[in-house]
Amino acid sequence: MSGLPMVLERARLQELLDIAPFHQWLGLKIQSCSEDGLELTMPWRAEIISNPVLGAAHGGVLAALIDLTGLYTLLMLGTRAKATADLRVDYHRPATAGPLVARGQVIKIGRQISVAEARIFGPDDKLLASGRGAYIC
Repeated sequence: MSGLPMVLERARLQELLDIAPFHQWLGLKIQSCSEDGLELTMPWRAEIISNPVLGAAHGGVLAALIDLTGLYTLLMLGTRAKATADLRVDYHRPATAGPLVARGQVIKIGRQISVAEARIFGPDDKLLASGRGAYIC
């Protein structure tokens, strides 16, 4: 669903993202936003490792990154998305280094439910996880 007009600019979207202490702790930064989608980065933190043998990030952190990328992709386009109704995540390989890059795209904007998808890549640009969220508007 590319080509939708952006309503919120990068600086304003970053301000909204920075309101939540959890987002601040994750260190989320908006790298780019356009009609075609949103790109967020998250620095690597030792605190997100749940498997010290592999040095792999906890899947819940990746799920949160997918969820937030989907939500903020919708907000960038002016939707009133405010809560996650459903989230689906697929894990493709362990996240063992950073920074992590999340790219989001809108699937559908609706009156009651809007849908976006996100993909997370590692520093080598390999796909780590992907997912889709439905958000209550």
